[in-house]
Amino acid sequence: MSIKIGVLDQSPIHEGETAAQALRNTIKLAQRVEELGFTRFWVSEHHDSEQVAGSSPEVLISHLLARTERIKVGSGGVMLQHYSPYKVAENFNVLSSLAPGRVDLGIGRAPGGLPKSTQALQRNIHDAPSLEEKIDEVSRYIHNIPSEEGPLAGLQANPIPEIPADIYVLGTSTDSAGIAARLGLPYVFSQFINSNEQVALESFRTYRASFDYSYGREPKALFALSVIVADTSEEAAELAGEHKLYKIHLTSGKTATVGTLESAEEFGKQSGEEYTIEATQAQINKGNKEEIYAVLTEIQAKYQADELIVTTGIRDIHKRVRSFELLHEAFAGLPVQS
Repeated sequence: MSIKIGVLDQSPIHEGETAAQALRNTIKLAQRVEELGFTRFWVSEHHDSEQVAGSSPEVLISHLLARTERIKVGSGGVMLQHYSPYKVAENFNVLSSLAPGRVDLGIGRAPGGLPKSTQALQRNIHDAPSLEEKIDEVSRYIHNIPSEEGPLAGLQANPIPEIPADIYVLGTSTDSAGIAARLGLPYVFSQFINSNEQVALESFRTYRASFDYSYGREPKALFALSVIVADTSEEAAELAGEHKLYKIHLTSGKTATVGTLESAEEFGKQSGEEYTIEATQAQINKGNKEEIYAVLTEIQAKYQADELIVTTGIRDIHKRVRSFELLHEAFAGLPVQS
């Protein structure tokens, strides 16, 4: 492929399906995109949801590594605000020891669920470090750079793998871009959550201008987006349908974005605050393979993205797989045998 393309699958549970079926679909998709030569395969983290099955990306990653052979597998992402950086590092060091050079640790800022699940995940957590401090801590454990002072001086997150997991900071704002830049880590902007072009451009400008090279790494900018490819433009439009995103604004100033109005209303109720809900049309890049080639080439050039991460929310798993086959054809220029 002329553009590096990775895959994000959220293990969606569609009407009439079970969570087990959704996870089997994720396995099937991972195996097929590996055959096609995609760069990486990421899975998401969502809690207390009847729409998505992936509440524990580390467990799913382990299974996917065992069911594939070459493709990099990772999280898109682990919601580190809920967890001990030390334990997350241990998990991903085990994964990296089992599959050297094939593990990615994407770290997200969102809670990944409604307020009750966040409360359950963060029970008895007080005066927690900032997310930036947590990412820095998990990075040090992953790269085996023990603290030289304090009560945890010298502590390692065993096992220490020969090739540590690659860490990515996921986000939708200049704040997350700044965190990635200051820590010298790759940055992923998620257009399928925030489709504001100016915010995306400013986030990448902030990232590149503020990047700290002292860690010995180069900036790496990835752009995550929703894509649906079909044999015809009409079919792609039909598969995309009318998808909206719902952003909840709490009086405390906090915001969250979810995929259904019901989830937005429940989020507001569980928060215990007054709230408003803003509905926006989801940004889905759709078309036949020639149209998608043009769209993605333009996007890659506009943002100077080093890699694209594609998610495809098609209900029918066969058509979801076909979308990635056509995406492969678009950039490889060769038909794929289904």
